Amino acid sequence: MSRWATGLAAAALALGLTGCDNNEVADVSLGLFTTKDIKVEVLTDPIVTGVTCHISNIEADLDVADPSDMGIACRQTGEITPEMIAAIDRSKSGEVVFKKSKSILFKSLKIRRILDADNQTLLYIAYSTKETKGSYKHSLSTVPLWGTKAYQPQ
Repeated sequence: MSRWATGLAAAALALGLTGCDNNEVADVSLGLFTTKDIKVEVLTDPIVTGVTCHISNIEADLDVADPSDMGIACRQTGEITPEMIAAIDRSKSGEVVFKKSKSILFKSLKIRRILDADNQTLLYIAYSTKETKGSYKHSLSTVPLWGTKAYQPQ
């Protein structure tokens, strides 16, 4: 193979790899005649590392903006300690733990962690930052602290 062809092949491979998401665990096609796919990504909470969330959302390869629908499921997959809970934002609005751009028009998908201290439960809410057909799309998942070292008997 000539040096030019080798260089072209290497450039094509590099461009192809830059589009890969290392958090992606599934890619489901919605059919032969559409450019939309359901992507499933995994997120480990950066502070409460014993929580893993799976986020599904639609990506449209040839559109200016991806659809706003999403789903989220979070589960305890490791140890959750009192030190982890002490380190998180305890405000009613919680804190953003994941953000992904969904269009060139300022729409994004965000995941926010909120502590429900009264019920000793972590809430993870996925939401779109732009209104779509009169609605802000969102989805919620919870992770109880029951059975972890972080649980405080009442």
